[in-house]
Amino acid sequence: MTAAVLGGGGWAVQQALTSAAANPAGGQKMWIALGAMAAVGLVVGLVVAGRVSPLATFVPSMVLLAWTVVYSLDVNRAISLIPDEPSVNQIIRDIGFGDKTMLTTGFFALLGVAMFIPVLTPSRWARRHEEEDEDYEESPQGGYY
Repeated sequence: MTAAVLGGGGWAVQQALTSAAANPAGGQKMWIALGAMAAVGLVVGLVVAGRVSPLATFVPSMVLLAWTVVYSLDVNRAISLIPDEPSVNQIIRDIGFGDKTMLTTGFFALLGVAMFIPVLTPSRWARRHEEEDEDYEESPQGGYY
């Protein structure tokens, strides 16, 4: 989940910004970036709304919120966590540029809080009931009939 948000979301944001700057009317690159954003949003929505392990939203939310707190306390340290050296693959640098944009605009804080809310729901931490247990009925007499 964390990789989908940081990797896919970062790449999609960078591609959308680059495409919008180069061709404001849109184009194939813009549609691909919007499709990637929709795919990341779909994955986030399914995990947040579905009955998946509460850790599936807790861990990414803590990563996003922790990075936002580091950014609010020390901007240079938070930005230094993003790979931008020329020796790094271009795709990783694109992801880093998009992540920097989402971090500096506060999107990671917003998404981190939204992903943390399902963790507070007690029903997500409870075990699911098996159907076999519900079908069993105990006789009122307690005998073997």
